[in-house]
Amino acid sequence: MEPATSRTAGSRTRRGRHRRLARERVAADKKIARRQGAWICFQDESGVSLLPVVRATWAPKGVTPVLHHRFSWKRMSMAGVLAYRHDRSRSAFVFSMTDGAYNTDKLIEFLTELRTHFAGEKVIVIWDGLMAHRSRAMTAWLATQRDWLHVERLPAYAPELNPIEQVWGNMKSTELANLCPDTLDEVRVATESGLTRIGSSYDLCHSFLDHTGLSL
Repeated sequence: MEPATSRTAGSRTRRGRHRRLARERVAADKKIARRQGAWICFQDESGVSLLPVVRATWAPKGVTPVLHHRFSWKRMSMAGVLAYRHDRSRSAFVFSMTDGAYNTDKLIEFLTELRTHFAGEKVIVIWDGLMAHRSRAMTAWLATQRDWLHVERLPAYAPELNPIEQVWGNMKSTELANLCPDTLDEVRVATESGLTRIGSSYDLCHSFLDHTGLSL
């Protein structure tokens, strides 16, 4: 553990180390991907609920918009992968949704579906240090999947280096912006619509990668 004391920022600040490490790992993964013909996949999870995603909007002068919603913490979660070819020739966005949160078992199901989606092609998954990503059950399962799956971890506390974070933000600021649903089904429909929109745009998927400062 590091002491919680303030220090002057310098050339070895955490953000700089994050980007250097991430670039080195992605560069190494790119070489593996080129050699094996693998997809480079950035993975993450996110959640939505009946609580509205409040965003700035337009209204007549002097009329403040008011959101009326059910104060409920019922929620659902999304797991997704932004996948790229090493030469940027192709991209893909794969996602799934579930009630509640993703645990190890649900993530293993998602990765199994990912293998089917890519028809058995080799895949490199880059993800964060979520407990479900490094549980004993996940570690044991990954050890049995080495013929098609290679996993790398992003530097700690660096969500800005994962392009799929931009996916969640884009969808929540568009399809879910100021939405006041009565049921999770309404949230599910809006979420699926937004994620499908994003996945259908090559330019958008690559703009999220460019936003991180990483390159393929």
